[in-house]
Amino acid sequence: MAGADHTSSDKPHIPVLLRPLLGAVHPVSGTWLDGTFGAGGYTRGLLEAGADMVIGVDRDPLAFEMVAEWAAVYGDRLVMQPGVFSRMDEYASNLDGVVLDLGVSSMQLDQAERGFSFMKDGPLDMRMSQEGESAADLVNTATEEQLADILFHYGEERASRRIARAIVKARTESPITTTLRLAEIVESCLPRAKPGQSHPATRSFQALRIAVNAEYEELFQGLMAAERALKPGGQLAVVTFHSVEDRMVKRFFQSRAGKTGRANRYAPEIQQDQPQFTLKTRKAIGPDPQELQDNPRARSAKLRVAVRTDAPAGEIDARAIGMPMIGGKAR
Repeated sequence: MAGADHTSSDKPHIPVLLRPLLGAVHPVSGTWLDGTFGAGGYTRGLLEAGADMVIGVDRDPLAFEMVAEWAAVYGDRLVMQPGVFSRMDEYASNLDGVVLDLGVSSMQLDQAERGFSFMKDGPLDMRMSQEGESAADLVNTATEEQLADILFHYGEERASRRIARAIVKARTESPITTTLRLAEIVESCLPRAKPGQSHPATRSFQALRIAVNAEYEELFQGLMAAERALKPGGQLAVVTFHSVEDRMVKRFFQSRAGKTGRANRYAPEIQQDQPQFTLKTRKAIGPDPQELQDNPRARSAKLRVAVRTDAPAGEIDARAIGMPMIGGKAR
C-alpha cells in the first residue's frame, strides 16, 4: 500500500503530506523503515532530510525494479526489502522511525493489467503481491452475503446488497473477469454521479481491493510490528486515505498512549500506566491549500504521528481499534 500519488516518472515526485510529515518528525536521523515503499517518495524525502539509512519495504515485485536507477545513488543508505510491513520487526529492530502511507500507488492504478482501476479495461486482478486470490476469483466465488458484507464493511457502500445481488446474477451468465464489466454492473445499481462526485464504482473497487490484499489485517499487524520494532523515542507516522483506516490508526494510538477517554465530557481523561506511545499530533494533520491545488488526490489524506516510549510492547484486540470483521473474523 503505497502513496496514492506516486508516479513511475523519472522526475522526483512529492508524495501526499510529505512536507508536514517531515516537519512533524523533525529532526530526521538514524535508521527509518518505509513500510509502503511504492515509488520511493517518502524514502527519498527521509534520506534527503537526514536519515542515515532507510529500509524500504514493498510486497509488489515491480516496485524496486522501477526505482533501480535513482536508488543506486544512495548506495548502502537505502536497503530495499521485499515483503510486507506487518513483518517489519523481522526485517529490522531498534528503529528510529517508521512511515506507513496507506494509499494505492499510481504506478499500480496506471497499469491496466493490474486490474486496480475502472478507468481502463483490464483483467480483474487487484493483487499487490501478484500472488494468491484475485478480485476475479472473489467476485465469481463468494456468496451474495459475503460480497455484500465486503462492500459494506470495507467500502462503506450503502447499496452493498443491491450490488452483490447484481454481481451474482451477472456471473451466472458469464464469469466477471474484467474491470470495466464489474464497473458497469456496479454503475447499473446506483444513481448517475453528479459533477464533482466520484465514480459510482469507487467504493466497490476499494472494498474488493482491501479484501483481496487483506489490508485491514495488514494494517493492524503492521501497527503492532512497528511497536515492537521501534526503539524508545522512535517515531511512527501513518498517512491514511479513508475513514476506516484513520479510525483504526487513531484508536490504536489512543489505546497505546494509555488514553481510555472520559466517563463524561466534563471528566478528565483517564491515563493508563506504562503507555507504549505518546501522541505527537493529537489531531490528524491534513493537506494545506497549496497541496490540494497541486494534488487533488490529497483531499482525503490524514497524518498521525506518535512517539515510542520505553514500555514493553504488548498485545491489543483488533476489535478494540475498530477493525472491520466479516463472518466474525478479519480479512
